[in-house]
Formats: sequence, C-alpha cells, structure tokens
Amino acid sequence: MATKIRLTRLGKKKQPTYRVVVMDSRKPRDGRYIEQLGIYDPRQDPSLIKIDNERALHWLRTGAQPTERARKLLEISGAWTQFKVEKGEIHTVGDDNAEEPAKIEAVVEETVEEAIEESVKVVAEAVVEETVEEEIEDAAEEDAVNSSDES
Repeated sequence: MATKIRLTRLGKKKQPTYRVVVMDSRKPRDGRYIEQLGIYDPRQDPSLIKIDNERALHWLRTGAQPTERARKLLEISGAWTQFKVEKGEIHTVGDDNAEEPAKIEAVVEETVEEAIEESVKVVAEAVVEETVEEEIEDAAEEDAVNSSDES
C-alpha cells in the first residue's frame, strides 16, 4: 500500500484547520486515514503546528511520502531533518559516538607538549649555531690581531 503523509481539512468555510495524517494515497483528501500525526492551524499568529515527531519518523522510515505542504510542516517540527540525518543525506559536524571531552583534551595537551618540545629543540640548535659562529669570528679576530702584532 502506498502511504502518504498529508493534510486533511477541518473547520467551517473560510476558517480552515488541518490534521497531519498518514493515509493511503488512493483515498480522497478528507477520507479515512490510518493515523493522525498532528494538527496545523494557519489562522493563528504564529501558525500552530503540533506534530508527533516519533510517529512521523516511524512512518517516514516505513516509506510514507509526504506532500509538499506536509514536508514543510515536518521540516518546521524537525522530523524531516532528523529523518534525512538518519538516512545519511545530511551530514552533521558532531558524532553521536564522539569521544569524551577528557580524551580529546588529553590528545590536545599531548600534541601541544610535542610542539613545544620541538620548538625548544629548534631554538636551542639556533642558539648553539650562533654561539659557535661568534666564537669562530672571535678566534679569527684574535688571530688577525696576533698576526698583526708579530709583524
């Protein structure tokens, strides 16, 4: 059976309210439905939208296709986005199985310590090279002074 998530109209003339329902796609708009998922009242300001997201997700997982208006209402309630995330069409930044913050902090601290040690080594090598070059220059100057004194 091809099921659809769609709206059925309630209320009197010029005062519509809608039910968000799951029904067979071959049934008429206000015909018999399988399950009511929520209500939509566009006359209120802001519009009233109450949808049972758990049941909506259940029907989306089983293959019910929402109409355009029903999809928009499911997006507003958050059920459509949650369904797309579960399906893998929307990728999230975080992971539900993300590591604990303490583990992440430990890895960060270790990485920072390694970077500090590496930079200390580089600076120490640079200082040693400068010192050696200065000593060589000083020795060359002393040799120059000593050789000029001998002549």
